[in-house]
Amino acid sequence: MPFTRKHQAKLTVLSVLLALVIVLYTARVYNIQIINADKYSSNTNGSSSSRTAVLKAPRGEILDSFGRQIAANRDGYNVVFNKAYVKDNINDIILSLVNLLDEKQVEHKDRLPLEYNAPYNFKEGESTKKLIKTLDLADYATAANCFSRLVERYELEKYTHEQQRKIAGVRYSMEIEDFSISYPYTFAEDIPTELMRKILESNFMLNGVSVEIVPFRYYPDTSLAVNLIGTVGPIFEEDWAEGENYRDRGYSYDDKVGKSGIEYWAEKYLRGTDGEITYYLDSDGNIVDKKITKEPIAGKSVMLTLDAKMQRTVQDALANSVRELQSKGGTVTAGSAVVIDINTGGVITSANYPTYDTANLSENYDKLLADPSKPLTDRAFQGVYPIGSTIKPIVAAAALENGLYNNGETIFCAREYKYFDDYTPSCMHYHKHMGLTAALSKSCNYFFFELGRRIGAITMTDYFKQFGLGVKTGVEVDDSAGILVEPTSNGFGGDTLQIAIGQMNAFTPLQMANYVATFANGGTHYKATLIDKIVSYDMTKVYDDCKPQVVNTVSLKENTISSIKTGMLSVTVDGTGQAALGDYPIKLGGKTGTAQVNGKADHSTFILFAPYDKPEIAISVVLEHASSSYAAGSLVRQILDAYFFNTGELPEEHPPFTVLK
Repeated sequence: MPFTRKHQAKLTVLSVLLALVIVLYTARVYNIQIINADKYSSNTNGSSSSRTAVLKAPRGEILDSFGRQIAANRDGYNVVFNKAYVKDNINDIILSLVNLLDEKQVEHKDRLPLEYNAPYNFKEGESTKKLIKTLDLADYATAANCFSRLVERYELEKYTHEQQRKIAGVRYSMEIEDFSISYPYTFAEDIPTELMRKILESNFMLNGVSVEIVPFRYYPDTSLAVNLIGTVGPIFEEDWAEGENYRDRGYSYDDKVGKSGIEYWAEKYLRGTDGEITYYLDSDGNIVDKKITKEPIAGKSVMLTLDAKMQRTVQDALANSVRELQSKGGTVTAGSAVVIDINTGGVITSANYPTYDTANLSENYDKLLADPSKPLTDRAFQGVYPIGSTIKPIVAAAALENGLYNNGETIFCAREYKYFDDYTPSCMHYHKHMGLTAALSKSCNYFFFELGRRIGAITMTDYFKQFGLGVKTGVEVDDSAGILVEPTSNGFGGDTLQIAIGQMNAFTPLQMANYVATFANGGTHYKATLIDKIVSYDMTKVYDDCKPQVVNTVSLKENTISSIKTGMLSVTVDGTGQAALGDYPIKLGGKTGTAQVNGKADHSTFILFAPYDKPEIAISVVLEHASSSYAAGSLVRQILDAYFFNTGELPEEHPPFTVLK
């Protein structure tokens, strides 16, 4: 065909278009390789795709009011599978690792609900629904059906039955935890240093396996205030998508969370913000580079109102007091002691005996749970006791405030109270004429039988509530409301007399301490609290300087407060508390009590505020079945020494955790 001008025009147009494409392409290449070379190089490093994975953030610490560590973090080693590096021989790698850990007697994660030994039945007490659903089997599938499907699913035919069970346990755990590049799989946690070195030495045979340094919860004193501090642990299956619903709250399945106590209550503060690491992959899926693209942020720390040094001293003093009394043939079985800041409601000390050690809690849990002495019970916050004569200052306040008793009036104690024909209780002694000061000092039951009758059960009960008895204290961890009888009439017969001397009702040591604090500060009833402030991990910033919260104010005239305080001073100087505290160098206001328990020895109770002239602390002590009030008074003296004279020692301090990059 002859070449025409028409063909020439088409060729010219095509040439111009081709030249334009070349110019645009050259400009784009120049822009990428020259102008923005640093940007594109840093973003992809020559990779064709990327994946992100989580970098765990350290949990915030729990500190005492002076900044001493109570719950801190330490470095530990986790064995982790990283999907991006795992090759085709994953079953062989798993088997090698399992055998290595078994040799060192170190546990690894295995969530498969089949027994470890043939014939591999379902584990007793564990749910199999998830396993059967994952394997797409019928609801009535047997353990043998599940095992066969696992062997097929994970291509385990060439292995022995024992090896199949080992590998299947890990592969199943990986599957239900969504093992992927974005979600590495933690195979074993907190392994010994020796094992860490062994794995690193074998790393050339363990493709995709790494040993990572991660923060672990650490308690410098594993028996300090254990009921209050609580524990951390894994997320339970029932709390993952339901219950606490950690999944929708942004947690990973292998995260550790607060399970009880302050660890649970403060989870929203203590939890850090995880970071991210980005892996860059080539077209074959091989990692060509990695980069931390989001730094982890440590959780906030919680400063408590507790004084760790005093807590340790009081715990030891309580334990020693009980053991000493028992060694002398005493009937005492247990006890508790609480110290509260009178002007804030902050709990300075809360001790229990018997107690436990969190270092071996998991292995001893069943034994502790079955122990009749109930070491797992937080007696200070949840133990409910008739408090005996320690109730009498409130009864006196109700009488004075309602004009049912006048200062200077004496009541004749004839020992046997005969107002009611069908109920004639007796006083411990024959006191004759007594005013309020002497009645409190000598703890005259007859005097308070008479006051209780005049006041009536309903009015007394109302005053108990105003002082925080029979209602929850508002403290951050679980506590009991106690037992408060609700009378239907002010008469209430002879039961009114029992209420007036601390029987019928029952309260916690925490409520008792808070009631004394309310009286000693002039009637301001604070919410009991364990939280002082929320601070940054490095303690350079305060996020929440928790202010005292007033629940209510009890209306008390100055004359009422003065009269009752005078009687409580007399208790410690020449009254029922004299034997334990009569020579104490600081003026004190207190009240002893012995509470009757059917068929057993009386509880020994003691409440106190100090110093007398300018109160700072309120104390309550309960010794179960100790009979004599002197037993509790002796412990109160040791508590006072710990507060005013700074006695006692703490275990060796440990350095704070530092985030390792």
